[in-house]
Amino acid sequence: MDLFTSIEHRGRLVIVEGIDGSGKSTQLSLLRKWLESQGYPVVFTEWNSSDLVKDTTKRGKRKQNLTPTTFSLLHATDFADRFHRSVLPPLKAGMVVLADRYIFTAYARDVVRGLDPTWVRNLYSFAVKPDVAFYFRVPIDVAMKRILTGRARLKYYEAGMDLGLSTDLRESFRLFQARILEEYDTMSSEVGFEVIDATLEVHQQQELVRSRVTGALKGYTGKRHIALVPRLYPAERS
Repeated sequence: MDLFTSIEHRGRLVIVEGIDGSGKSTQLSLLRKWLESQGYPVVFTEWNSSDLVKDTTKRGKRKQNLTPTTFSLLHATDFADRFHRSVLPPLKAGMVVLADRYIFTAYARDVVRGLDPTWVRNLYSFAVKPDVAFYFRVPIDVAMKRILTGRARLKYYEAGMDLGLSTDLRESFRLFQARILEEYDTMSSEVGFEVIDATLEVHQQQELVRSRVTGALKGYTGKRHIALVPRLYPAERS
């Protein structure tokens, strides 16, 4: 089936995907600062951030009564609201849209929670194809170490506790994220992910990201002229 809707626009859509602890958000933040420093008009959006369903989602998570289908529909509603408010209009206006997670997050998580892949993809069939889709691939043990180092405690749904994989929060997280990792790997060739080794140094990953995005921006005409380019990450410091 066709995964995307064809909609004409002058902008560019760059998205990042990966399991928790892959470092994708850090890389997208660095890319955002760099693009802005180069004069590109940038818009940022992130998964599960729409005000339309935020309160409902929070209540459901707090009461731990979200079924896989309910979870899926809430996220699809969240995405649809953000897509039509924060993604499509800027793209049509010729801006560069950076998305921290896109529809592939739902493809991976919802399928791991037992939902039919075709049903899930149909929910998001209105989305447009990204110009660049990065997949930050990281071994599960590395991701676990990063998450547990920077987090006071894991959250119930984040750890997949609703699936009954383990009564131990950390073990459930490991099993849940490992299954999501498998889904990403499975869809990688179909989707055409730009796979980034997320165990590389931060500046090495960013160099790869910038190189690929620079290629996608060839022919782009919406750039503003600016005089100075700040140094943005450690490897660029003198």
